[in-house]
Amino acid sequence: MTPGITLDRTAAPAADERGGSRPLKLVLLVAALGLLSAAPFFFYPIFLMKILCFALFAAAFNLLLGYTGLLSFGHAAFFGGAAYVTAYTVKEWGVTPEIGVLFGVLAAAGLGLVIGALAIRRQGIYFAMITLALSQMVFFACLQAPFTGGEDGLQGVPRGRFLGLVDLSDPIAMYFFVAGVFLFGLFAVYRIVHSPFGTILRSIRENETRATSLGYSVAAYKLGAFVMSAALAGLAGGVKALVFQFATLTDVTWQMSGEVILMTLLGGIGTMLGPVVGAGLVVAIQNSLATSAFPVTVITGLIFMVCVLLFRRGIIGEILASRLGRRLGGSNGG
Repeated sequence: MTPGITLDRTAAPAADERGGSRPLKLVLLVAALGLLSAAPFFFYPIFLMKILCFALFAAAFNLLLGYTGLLSFGHAAFFGGAAYVTAYTVKEWGVTPEIGVLFGVLAAAGLGLVIGALAIRRQGIYFAMITLALSQMVFFACLQAPFTGGEDGLQGVPRGRFLGLVDLSDPIAMYFFVAGVFLFGLFAVYRIVHSPFGTILRSIRENETRATSLGYSVAAYKLGAFVMSAALAGLAGGVKALVFQFATLTDVTWQMSGEVILMTLLGGIGTMLGPVVGAGLVVAIQNSLATSAFPVTVITGLIFMVCVLLFRRGIIGEILASRLGRRLGGSNGG
């Protein structure tokens, strides 16, 4: 087991997630795509797009925490940094939205390479604190840089036309653009996790010393996972800047890093659907409490405490663990 902050309770759900009936998975996939396609005609598109952006952000974070065992307190730097870069290039340079998002992803990947190279030299809580410190440096850079708009941020970012053809100022068109990016990002995470590279990441999470003894360059694999996670977080941040048409300091604060940790833990680390479910719940709670007199952070914290007590592996993690337990019980009984 990796010294420091590790999460061995994710192993069983992650393993069970790869099994199951293929026809059932296909049916569930078709049903999910159908719901995703129909959703904007029944719910507010902006609300749905916010969920998809944060679901992708949480899935990107889960790639690092759930499958590599590294807890980062600085992922807001990649999410918010990409939001700023996307907003600036689209607004000031006049590039198309997909090019602006690409610039944001590249910026997040580059930042992830720098921060990751410095942070992976340490483990456990020291790794987490280094990512937090470097993320705070990014926050102050965004606050002081002349092109970020300071405390006001970058406002009035045009959505533009996707590939010069599709007008993203239309909410439905923008929704399907965001949904497409979300599916692409989630598929990228799936392919990474279920590749030989992902298998090595899980072996590092479970027993770093053994992975090293087998000849794997643990530092290189950790850095690779960190950069991939940062790039996907940047993809989510860049798209969010287009959805809301602004980028502000809220996107790079340490609270944003804490929020994505909450989403991932709530849904279930080390699972594909867990971060998506967690993000949906947190965004829905925030949206429903936005106009109430109750403090949103306090209510969210209380709900998180209850879920941690009732679902120690997260909501999806508990479901998968229960399925695995029944399967093993049936095998032993037979």
